[in-house]
Amino acid sequence: MSEELANEIEAINSIYGSGTLQKASGENNIYTLSLTNNNVTLRLSFPLGYPEIVPQILGTEAIGDSVRKGYGKHVLDTARDTLNDVYTPGLVCVFDLMQELAVVLSEELTKDQETPKASEEQPLCRVLTPEPLFEPPNWTVSNTITEKKSIFLARACSVTSPDQVQSYISHLLSSNKRVAKATHNISAYRISSHSLNPDTKLVFQDCDDDGENAAGGRLLHLLQIMDVWGVLVVVSRWYGGVQLGPDRFRIINAVARDAVVTGGWLKGEGNKREL
Repeated sequence: MSEELANEIEAINSIYGSGTLQKASGENNIYTLSLTNNNVTLRLSFPLGYPEIVPQILGTEAIGDSVRKGYGKHVLDTARDTLNDVYTPGLVCVFDLMQELAVVLSEELTKDQETPKASEEQPLCRVLTPEPLFEPPNWTVSNTITEKKSIFLARACSVTSPDQVQSYISHLLSSNKRVAKATHNISAYRISSHSLNPDTKLVFQDCDDDGENAAGGRLLHLLQIMDVWGVLVVVSRWYGGVQLGPDRFRIINAVARDAVVTGGWLKGEGNKREL
């Protein structure tokens, strides 16, 4: 058992009660996680490389007698989806999993209670919601770099307009709670209208430090040096409590370059990883 997992088990049990997260009897690396509010217990497998490697939710260990038929499977499926949302390589994730899962299941319960039942006197009607301005992007992700407990991860996607840039960043922050909780989400983009319309030559490029002073400008400068166009790069940093000084800029550029090269924006290179 890693030190990180041991500390996490101690923290979870101190918050939620003894036995909430405990080792399964007679099985290596298998643990049970009790969701007391939902009367469901899950089986989790923690690989030896955790938290650098994502844990797996194997199934349900126990379901309370009061739980309605099919709800245990629903909790299991929701927990797996939630784990994918909250997990970041290098960071423990069980507390975030429990917190977010509780919110999702509670919101579902509230929605079910507030939704009126259809009857002959109350015809069903379909509520139309506006379509998003742009389709969600396919992000290419870099490898993760961890330095003195700070974690750096870059994402890159194709863009054709400043409005699309803002839409994609907003979607990323609203759909990925782990990214939204990052200490900084530094971004930069470059767009040339000439690649879209040979008769025009408009250039759009900008950057955002998001609190990491001067990082956005350095990230934009990297894109300029690489001579890449039509790309947005977002570098997320989760601060680990130790100041890195100028090294942080080197790491920010390293993960950004990895995402750009992997996505194929740099001519002649690329082996795309999407997330």
